Amino acid sequence: MRAAFVRALVELAARDERILLLTGDLGFMALEPFAERFPSRFLNVGVAEQNLVGLATGLAGAGFVPFVYSIAPFMALRPYEVIRNGPLLHRLPVRLVGMGGGFDYGKQGLTHWALEDVGVFRIQPGMTVFVPVDRTQVPAAVAATSSCAGPVYLRLGRDSRPPLPGLEGRFRPEAVEISRPGRDGLLLAMGSIAAEAAAAAETLEREGIDLAVGVVVCVQPAPRAALVRALAPFPFVVTVEAHYAAGGLGSLVAETLAEEGIPCRLVRCAVHAAPDGLTGSSDYLHERYGLSREAIAEAARRARSARPGGGAP
Repeated sequence: MRAAFVRALVELAARDERILLLTGDLGFMALEPFAERFPSRFLNVGVAEQNLVGLATGLAGAGFVPFVYSIAPFMALRPYEVIRNGPLLHRLPVRLVGMGGGFDYGKQGLTHWALEDVGVFRIQPGMTVFVPVDRTQVPAAVAATSSCAGPVYLRLGRDSRPPLPGLEGRFRPEAVEISRPGRDGLLLAMGSIAAEAAAAAETLEREGIDLAVGVVVCVQPAPRAALVRALAPFPFVVTVEAHYAAGGLGSLVAETLAEEGIPCRLVRCAVHAAPDGLTGSSDYLHERYGLSREAIAEAARRARSARPGGGAP
């Protein structure tokens, strides 16, 4: 997704001279196309994320539209107070780009995992949160920031998985994009982990279980009307996200079901426990924390076999 992001940003900057790109000493062998094309509009402030966002806030106040790039936990957590007191409270168009959501930086260890970034931004009124699923959605996601008057958090996946089948680059913040139709239940995903949800649906199809697969690309402001339409036809939904169970997509769906009175059982495939110190590849961590295609398929089996009242058969 990173290469797709830089290409899209170069195209946007060619049309809008207000666009800047700032980094906290990251993005080597990735951000060079922008730096070489627009050297006066590229700033590396060093390993100083609070200053990075503070500088971007000042530039936005002066009329620029700064894109601020860092690894997702460094972008979301280290400068969080500066983000709240600057771009959010002053409603400024700072674009925060978090690279490597979830376990994408698995081997780098716990400090590099982004498991709460969507949650901490989703609670802030005025923050827009975009989570593209694959590289085909990234150009539209970058373009969509142009219509946002206030700050945006853009969470990008680090890996280079194939595009999600059936999605074809559709990116509508107000929609729930259905990449695979189905009648028995719904797998609803956020971010690049959607690939595992799609694989789980294929596994279950061989067992005669026909599940739809959908993705939510904007969790703040929530596409509430689209969620109601997507959830209402199904007896159960399994949400899938490389994020803590609290605060992300599963929480959004739970809120929607409760507030709208939709009789749809919810199972959340997410990270339910604090990391224990073991590291490894993202695939290993997905399996360890219940986000592999096998774990998602098993969660869907359990949801399908549960009694309407919520108990096990």
